Amino acid sequence: MSKVAFVTGGASGIGKAISIALAAADFHVAVADLNLEAAEGTATEITTVGGDATAVAADITSTASVNEAVTLVTERLGPIDVLVNCAGWDDFMNFVDTNEAFWEKIINLNFLGMLRTTHAIVPGMIERGWGRVINIGSDAGRVGSSLEAVYSGAKGGTIAFTKTLAREVATHGVTANTVCPGPTDTPALRKFADSSGADADKVISGMTRAVPMKRLGQPSDVAAAVVFFASDATDFITGQTLSVSGGLTMA
Repeated sequence: MSKVAFVTGGASGIGKAISIALAAADFHVAVADLNLEAAEGTATEITTVGGDATAVAADITSTASVNEAVTLVTERLGPIDVLVNCAGWDDFMNFVDTNEAFWEKIINLNFLGMLRTTHAIVPGMIERGWGRVINIGSDAGRVGSSLEAVYSGAKGGTIAFTKTLAREVATHGVTANTVCPGPTDTPALRKFADSSGADADKVISGMTRAVPMKRLGQPSDVAAAVVFFASDATDFITGQTLSVSGGLTMA
C-alpha cells in the first residue's frame, strides 16, 4: 500500500513539481492548496499518467481549515506519512517600506502555516512510529536576500524550527529536514523580474551568471531533494538543511 504524502501549496510551481515527483515515487499524494481548482488540475495530471493523487482545499492561515483538510485526507486515504510544507508567499521591497500588515501576512503564510500543519499531523506520525516532515525553506533564510527581509526571517525561523522538531521526534521514527531552494525558475521569480523596473531578461541573466552551474534551478530540482528526504533510505538523516542552488550557496 502506498504511503500518503500531504503537500501544501501542491497545485503550482515548486509544490506542483513536488506532488508529481512524489507520485512518481509511488506515494499517494494529497495535493493541498488554497486554490482547489488548481489542485484538482494537478491531481488529474498525476492520475492521467498512472499516479495516485487527491486534491484537497486547505488554507494554511486557518487552523480550522488545516484540521479539516487533514481529517478529510486521513479518512479518504489513511494516515499521513509524509508532510511537505511548501505553501508560501513573498513580495519584494525594502524593509523600511513595509508595514505590520505585510509582516503578519508573510509570517502567517511562511511560518505559522507550517506550525499549523505540523501540529495537526506529527502526533499521528509519533503514534505510528514513522514519519517524514520536509519543510521548504529558502537560501534567503540561510544567507539573507535583499528586498526579502521579513521573508528571510520567516524562512530562517523555518530552518531553526525544523532542527528543534527533529530533536524532539528523533526517538519516534520521525525525521524532519529542510530543503532550501536558491534562484528557481517559477512564476513568482518571473513576476519579480518583470516588475523590477529593468529589462526582465537582464535580471534573469544576472541571476543565472551568479550560479556556478550557470542556470536557474527548476522546480523538479527541488522536488528531487524532497523525494530523497521522503524515502526509507533517510532513516538516519534528520535536522539537516539542504540547499538546492547550483552551488550559489555552500555550507
